[in-house]
Amino acid sequence: MQPVDRPDFMARALAEAEAAAGRGEVPVGAVLVVGGEIVASAGNRTRELNDVTAHAEMLVIREAAGRLNAERLAAADLYVTLEPCTMCAAAISFARLRRLYFGASDPKGGAVISGVRFYTSPACHHVPEVYPHIGEVAASELLRDFFRARR
Repeated sequence: MQPVDRPDFMARALAEAEAAAGRGEVPVGAVLVVGGEIVASAGNRTRELNDVTAHAEMLVIREAAGRLNAERLAAADLYVTLEPCTMCAAAISFARLRRLYFGASDPKGGAVISGVRFYTSPACHHVPEVYPHIGEVAASELLRDFFRARR
């Protein structure tokens, strides 16, 4: 585990997103933090792994659960560059993450403050504290540049 100052958690997630873009992946990065230390960090790897579930959020939750030998991560905070989709929002809930910080909102695929708003559903068993728009400008620019280059 690597200690990092709080303001740098989203910067680290952005670095993971940039690395994902460099691999041809949609540039989304995530960092999972426990007790002020990074336990896991990753960028999307869906194309590389041929795995639709290999979103950055899913990868860090899996890695942290394995490292900490814990099914639930109630003391963990997640920093992610893009609003989580329904699959990732559900995984965050099932893992019982304490806080979710995210950068860019995703009106088309997001499920936290957009779309299905998973955490408002009666089917949702745990709702993390949610802090949107952290590092939003940088995250949005990275996504916009990535897709612009592919059109």
